[in-house]
Amino acid sequence: MTAEVIVQPEAEADLAEAFRWYEARQLGLGHEMIAEAGHAFARIGASPERPRALYRGTRRVRLRRFPYIVLYVPQDSRVYVLAVLHERRSPRLFRSRARGFQGGG
Repeated sequence: MTAEVIVQPEAEADLAEAFRWYEARQLGLGHEMIAEAGHAFARIGASPERPRALYRGTRRVRLRRFPYIVLYVPQDSRVYVLAVLHERRSPRLFRSRARGFQGGG
């Protein structure tokens, strides 16, 4: 059974920022990055428990083509995407997002 993937507002803002950055470098590259994130969301929805749990039950997957990590929390039949950040960003930001997540519902 595929879990419903819910992208939190902060993660949507992360994607918008990455889109603008890539699109400014090469026309169309931002769209490719967004498509790659969509593929990652599909993989997460299909196997939300697959990668091991990290800080406060969060899990992460890397985008295949871009140096970004998707940080998410599986809960029941849903997956909450907390962040889509460059892999060189500070781990403190990941922990901050995980601490701030109150759960779905």
